[in-house]
Amino acid sequence: MSTVMSGLVNMASLADFEPLAAVIPATKVEITVSCRNLLDRDTFSKSDPICVLYTQTVANREWREFGRTEVIDNTLNPDFVHKFILDYFFEERQNLRFDLYDLDSKSENLSKHDFLGQMYCTLGELVGSQGSRMERSLVGIPGKSCGTIIVKAEELGNCRESVLMQFCGNKLDKKDFFGKSDPFLVFYRSNEDGTFTICHKTEVVKNTLDPVWQAFKIPVRALCNGDYDRAIKIEVYDWDRDGGHDYIGEFSTSYRELSKGHSQFTVWEVLNPKKKKKKKKYLNSGTTSYRRSLCCPASLMSRLRSWTTSKEGNPSQPTSLHYMSPYHLNAYALALRAVGEIIQDYDSDKLFPALGFGAKLPPDGRVSHEFPLNGNPENPYCSGIEGVLEAYYQSLKSVRLYGPTYFSPVINHVARYASLVKDGSEYFILLIISDGVISDMAQTKESIVNASSLPMSIIIVGVGPAEFDEMIELDGDEVRISSRGRFAERDIVQFVPFRDYIDRRGNHILSMARLAKDVLAEIPDQFLQYMRSRGIKPQHSSHSSSSKPLSTLVQPLQTQI
Repeated sequence: MSTVMSGLVNMASLADFEPLAAVIPATKVEITVSCRNLLDRDTFSKSDPICVLYTQTVANREWREFGRTEVIDNTLNPDFVHKFILDYFFEERQNLRFDLYDLDSKSENLSKHDFLGQMYCTLGELVGSQGSRMERSLVGIPGKSCGTIIVKAEELGNCRESVLMQFCGNKLDKKDFFGKSDPFLVFYRSNEDGTFTICHKTEVVKNTLDPVWQAFKIPVRALCNGDYDRAIKIEVYDWDRDGGHDYIGEFSTSYRELSKGHSQFTVWEVLNPKKKKKKKKYLNSGTTSYRRSLCCPASLMSRLRSWTTSKEGNPSQPTSLHYMSPYHLNAYALALRAVGEIIQDYDSDKLFPALGFGAKLPPDGRVSHEFPLNGNPENPYCSGIEGVLEAYYQSLKSVRLYGPTYFSPVINHVARYASLVKDGSEYFILLIISDGVISDMAQTKESIVNASSLPMSIIIVGVGPAEFDEMIELDGDEVRISSRGRFAERDIVQFVPFRDYIDRRGNHILSMARLAKDVLAEIPDQFLQYMRSRGIKPQHSSHSSSSKPLSTLVQPLQTQI
């Protein structure tokens, strides 16, 4: 029996397509953290929370502190301004842990402070979530509801410049009973889903309705990620010691508007929507003015993700590549898990249709090259990578492995779906795990040549001791594959031999991480080649933006095995 998985990536919208280097660099991802309803660990006030991010290395599974946010005094609902900027590799599993503490002193030692809860996830899960936004419950304190954490990711543009900004206020609303107001500004950049992400806070200017805030330097990408027309919302508050800051009003602008004129002042009215609705004669809650400098061009590198598996022998015998050992995974299961655990982070419902080929099926022994591993033709979906593995093992118990091994039927199967969506909204990945024997080489080459003009890629993992000459030929790195005088329009096949990733000391975690990285590494470039060759441009939403968050690139993944 052979096992095949195909992945489908739905592209809700596309970012600018830029050439990738031979070795694909990491994308920079900015992570913003907020929390709601944290535990109150202080007696006479609210908690003073801080968030600490830990990352875990694949090699030794050690958690290392990556960074800390600022401390926000007296609140159970913090919106942290400090961002975590990570190198993101979609082909690797990057484990994250967010720990929340209530700071009780200036000590850097976290054991001196009250633990408020934690959340685990992978960077892939975060990026693959709807809107690249994840909201989860904090855990870690038995018997306690620790509140929720909201984490949002956005791919950073290549904008390198900063801007020096200074604002002042005039005749702001008086909010304090015994004094004037203690105003400060909070800056938010807009997101594609209509939400806003905090990006800066000014200092508090005490007891005045005409504040002049200190000039501050901020990266342009923090304000708009290189998109000059992205909305920037600025809220004005009156600071209160108990953390219940009074809302004065707000105004909106954009970096393009901020950039107008080199020395002119720009004035905005500070508006409070509730007051405007209630009071007919309401004009504003004061004004703010601004002087600016510097600008920079915007650019963005986009990425993509996805996946898919095959072979022979009696699974009950140790000589079979499909051997079901009670002590360890066979080569197929190892490869499937290595790639699958990376890819499943990008699927919202974690349901994957799984198909097998190359077996005689019960009850009549019919040979099939396209059957559901879970035995349900009406619903071949499996829940997560563990569900796929379970279906794979169950099928080994119920079907009889049978050659020959035909690649072309499964390639054509995926190609039929890919041929229906040539507008760039979807991209398909087929992963085949096989022992190297291809019984329909001529037909397979023709199928690949035909598929090279479609939005799809093929990954082949070779298991066992074979020479893999045919698979190397299909890879086409040295000589572009051809059939009947026609050459493949582009290289869509990536081949790796499984044996090159076997760790003789038994360290499967590290070796399988290397396998997953190598088999997925060419996918972004193959995807970009297709888009550029078709002249497919970014699909912009009504919200004008030249820099798309990663969530618009990664939508629910569907997989066939």
